[in-house]
Amino acid sequence: MKPTRNVAETQTPDGSRFSLHEHDGQYSLKLNGAQLMSSGWTLSERALADAACRDCDRQREPRILVGGMGLGFSLKRVLELVSKNAKVCVAELIPEVIDWNREHLRDLNGALLDDPRVSIYTGDVFDCIMKNGAAYYDAILLDVDNGPAAFVQSDNARIYDTVGLQMIYDSLRTGGRVAFWSADPEPKFMRHLRKAGYQAEEIEAKTHERAKRAANRIYVGERRAT
Repeated sequence: MKPTRNVAETQTPDGSRFSLHEHDGQYSLKLNGAQLMSSGWTLSERALADAACRDCDRQREPRILVGGMGLGFSLKRVLELVSKNAKVCVAELIPEVIDWNREHLRDLNGALLDDPRVSIYTGDVFDCIMKNGAAYYDAILLDVDNGPAAFVQSDNARIYDTVGLQMIYDSLRTGGRVAFWSADPEPKFMRHLRKAGYQAEEIEAKTHERAKRAANRIYVGERRAT
């Protein structure tokens, strides 16, 4: 049996251990030893991009925000979907994750960071959205937690509360979409999205093609026309 290799490790802002591992050619990210994502299970990460960027091919110069670099599979799918004139920002709280993608994961998806459409914001995705102001984005992808009620970083709670959802809504252009990745069903979140003014949708997503059931969820909020 091939051993699991600890490729790199760092600390999150709250002091948790965040690490990159490799086993038999597959890579994974772990938080305090618990696996967050794997290069062998990428279907729901790609579905997140499909849900958020559904109409971005109609835009000549769409602006897309990817919240959380991870292993790069959502970014890869976004770049497959959008035009050559798109502007795609990746907001990543932990700078080492960007470094790992460039260095250790270059042959996986790290080379995508050299795409001229891509820019990097090193910091909290909440601050990135707030900085750019109203009616800025055509699509926002948020894969920074295990879901609206299971936070990887406690500060992320502000993304999902009333103020955060309103800020995200205001940051979208008319018809723009935000898509939230969730490890599990969160039925109350649909009500929160609708209360904040979004046209809301819940999408079932499998973690990989051979999965027998759709364990994950993607929650989509669209800014309605006024």
